[in-house]
Amino acid sequence: MDFKDQIKQLGDRVTKLKEQILSEEATKNAFIMPFLQILGYDVFNPLEVVPEYITDVGTKKGEKIDYAIMKDGNTTLLIECKHWSQNLDLHDGQLLRYFHVSKARFGILTNGIIYRFYSDLVESNKMDDKPFLEINITDLKDNQIEEIKKFHKSYFDADNIVNSASELKYSNELKLLFQQEINNPSPEFVKFFTKQVYQGVVTSRVLE
Repeated sequence: MDFKDQIKQLGDRVTKLKEQILSEEATKNAFIMPFLQILGYDVFNPLEVVPEYITDVGTKKGEKIDYAIMKDGNTTLLIECKHWSQNLDLHDGQLLRYFHVSKARFGILTNGIIYRFYSDLVESNKMDDKPFLEINITDLKDNQIEEIKKFHKSYFDADNIVNSASELKYSNELKLLFQQEINNPSPEFVKFFTKQVYQGVVTSRVLE
């Protein structure tokens, strides 16, 4: 079974089982650990996947993040997990704090359904406010699967991911902005297109 089939099979599994998953720990065991295994990591090998990874944050000692992915003894990816029903918008600050004191270039915030991938594209060693990639594992697009595959142990190349992450970040933001303008057009947006097709004076009535 290839990577695409495996990841889609996991999406189907999540859809079927989520109502039976009652805790964050169960979410990790049923959804997130299988995701890491599909990425080629041995979740039972502490040289590859470190659960409850300790990250000292300022005066707080012994702060822990759910998983750290290691390569050649270095932290490459931090993963913060929540219960599948939780809104991730309420939790991105926690991952940001951990990211700041780590040498990892990437962070994932997930509830086992939504996966948000972060990096430090704007300012070095400071996690960006917005993810460069967000996926719903129960509704995956082919291009998203290709982006996830870059995090597979066999293909992982931090520089390559950073380069594509930069393109993804801004293209996704442009798509979102355009969608917002289509749904609720700003006066500037309307005026720009009006001028392309209307030869007279662009009054408020014309814009309306």
